[in-house]
This record gives sequence, C-alpha cells and structure tokens, in this order.
Amino acid sequence: MEEIQSSLPVSSLTEDRKVAFYKKTYTHLALAVLLFVIVEWVFFQSEAIVNLAFSLTQGWKWLLMLGGFMLATNYAEKVVHTNHNINQQYAGLLLYVIAEAFIFIPLIGMATMIAAEGGENILQQAVVLTLSLFTGLSAVVLITKKDFSFLKSGLTIGGFIALGLIVAGMFFGGFNLGLWFSAGMVVLASGSILYQTSNMVHKYSEDQYVGASLGLFASLMLLFWYILSILSND
Repeated sequence: MEEIQSSLPVSSLTEDRKVAFYKKTYTHLALAVLLFVIVEWVFFQSEAIVNLAFSLTQGWKWLLMLGGFMLATNYAEKVVHTNHNINQQYAGLLLYVIAEAFIFIPLIGMATMIAAEGGENILQQAVVLTLSLFTGLSAVVLITKKDFSFLKSGLTIGGFIALGLIVAGMFFGGFNLGLWFSAGMVVLASGSILYQTSNMVHKYSEDQYVGASLGLFASLMLLFWYILSILSND
C-alpha cells in the first residue's frame, strides 16, 4: 500500500512545488464537492433515508443527529490528519463527505420543496453565493500570503458558543435559532475559510493535500449550510 512520506512545509518549497500542492489540494476539494453532490443525489433516491433524516430534526433527535455527525467528522479528521497511509486518508475524506451529505438532507429537501411550490430556486442562489464568497476569501489569502492562524482561538471559542446555542435552542427555543444566529455563523464560516486557506499556505507539508482539502471542504460546507438556512427562512 502506498505510504505518504513527510516533507518540508509548503511555505519552504519552490514556487513550482507550491503551485503543484495548491492544484492537488483544490482538485481534491472539487472532487469532494462533486462526491457530495453524487451522494446527496443517491440519498434522495431512497425515501427511507430521506424520511429518517427529516425525522431526526424533531426535538432531541436533532441533538442525536448532530452528535453522530460530530463523532463521524471528528473521526474522519483524525484519520486524515494523523494517518500517513494515503488510502486511509481518502477513506477519512469519504466518510466526512458522506456525513455532510446526510446531515444536509433536510435543508436541501426544504429548499427543493420551496422551489417546487413556485418559490425561488434558493438552492441555486446559495450555491452561487457560497462559491463566490469562498473564492473571494481564498483569493485574499493566496494573493496577500497573510497568515490567519491568529483566528484559531476565536474560531474555537465561536464554535463552542454556537454549539451551546444550538443545544439551548433544542431545549428552550425550538429548532430555528433565527436570522442573526445564521448570519453570525456565516461570519464564523468565513473566518474558518481564511484560517484553513492560510494553513494550506503556511502550515501544511507537501504531502498533506488530502488534509488541506478536507479543512477547506469543511469550511465550505459550513458556509453553504448557513447561507442556505438564511435563504430558506427569508
């Protein structure tokens, strides 16, 4: 089985090798997004899977779904970032994509129902807005080469606050935390994109393109979730 060998940080490489690393990373990101679309389509072909996902949005079951999602994605991240076997890294990325596709079923389902009832195609709008913002934020880092690692503490604290609000919302305020919460999460996701892109430029080694792509994919999906949430509740 192919093993990944350690190497110098990308920031220490020649320009040609940096560009090659960036190409690998964004190619894997694009493939992860494509796989997400395919898995999502497959899920929607099964009425049982769709009904299960929607049923898990009710009350305390949403916490069960969220907890399962966090366990799966944390495990996937651990596999990708700590394992030197390339095949196992791909398995971790695959697990992460499948978990994202499943938790997105209710939100994408609501968006398609809105469109089917004669409303705007908010799914398409969310895709355009997400990709535009992601591209712009990534360009800021790639052009300026600024190190955004200082955002780590703020993102960690913001993530715990968001999780606490979600849990509190389940017990005291229902599933929908409102527009301002979603707007705040868009800001948090934007910061995460800056942070993950900065890590790609300054922190990762040449052989960690799978890990870099997973970090970017996670941030992209977080941004997509809350942009779509805002449009769905507009």
